Amino acid sequence: MQSVRQLRPLVPKASARRIPFVSAARLNHQHASLTGSSSAPGPVPNVSGGDQGARTTHFGFKTVPEDQKENLVRNVFESVASSYDIMNDAMSLGVHRLWKDDFVARLKPGARGAQRCIDVAGGTGDIALRILDFAREKYADRETSVDVVDINGEMLKEGFKRFKKTMYHNTPQIAFKEANAQSMPEAEFPSNTYDLYTIAFGIRNCTSVPDVLKEAYRVLKPGGTFACLEFSRVNNPLLGTLYDQYSFSVIPLLGTILAGDRESYQYLVESIRRFPPQPTFAQMIADAGFTTGAMHEGKGGAWRELWGGIASIHTAVKL
Repeated sequence: MQSVRQLRPLVPKASARRIPFVSAARLNHQHASLTGSSSAPGPVPNVSGGDQGARTTHFGFKTVPEDQKENLVRNVFESVASSYDIMNDAMSLGVHRLWKDDFVARLKPGARGAQRCIDVAGGTGDIALRILDFAREKYADRETSVDVVDINGEMLKEGFKRFKKTMYHNTPQIAFKEANAQSMPEAEFPSNTYDLYTIAFGIRNCTSVPDVLKEAYRVLKPGGTFACLEFSRVNNPLLGTLYDQYSFSVIPLLGTILAGDRESYQYLVESIRRFPPQPTFAQMIADAGFTTGAMHEGKGGAWRELWGGIASIHTAVKL
């Protein structure tokens, strides 16, 4: 697979890896998912393992060769792509929709004029649509644009279908591109290009979070904003226990009922437990070169917790 692919119009008998669509218009207008309690396993760094010294990482609670994780995660999201919103409803009791609204509202796209945005791991387009709607409705801004980037073609198909129902379809305000968040090609994603980089409920599925953060830093302009919405750690022991029970008992069952796929939902639950806690992730963002708030939650801090830490919003700036 190429590292990046511009989506094209649907064609008969397309190959399995070819993605329908998107932004011919954009090319012609270049001017223009729960929580882990404190007892849950923490993140496991890449380590050498095996006789060949192969690097390993985690895939849920499993340890796998680093070079296999990308395909394993791709298979999960190809499986759940058509029911992705239902999956998030199951994992957050439907609250993810409110969290995403809050996430975008805090960023105020369009407040300072037209912005060029990139939404990574955003295949289904729900964050991109919120960004464009917010800019238009709050600031009468029809120039802000979003490049939606995802490694998974099936997810991008879902996003394209969503945008075909909107006023933004076939305009220079939206483009869908298939690329790896850890290594976006310079030719397609030049350095110092974007005003806003968003990633929602996606970074925990990447093989190397530090590489994703370095790429985010590279493609943002000086003064640009990095913003990440992700499931995180609940600090309240009672709430954490309740969510542990819900996530490990109920969510895989819902996966079986809603999508006929227990294993993918089990992985998604486990992937949350392996993601770094809020202070550790905030430090990783700072280590990538970003300027963050103080290393605490809340006003003046590097992150804001939602619903007791079930999810958190991390923001930082490239100076």
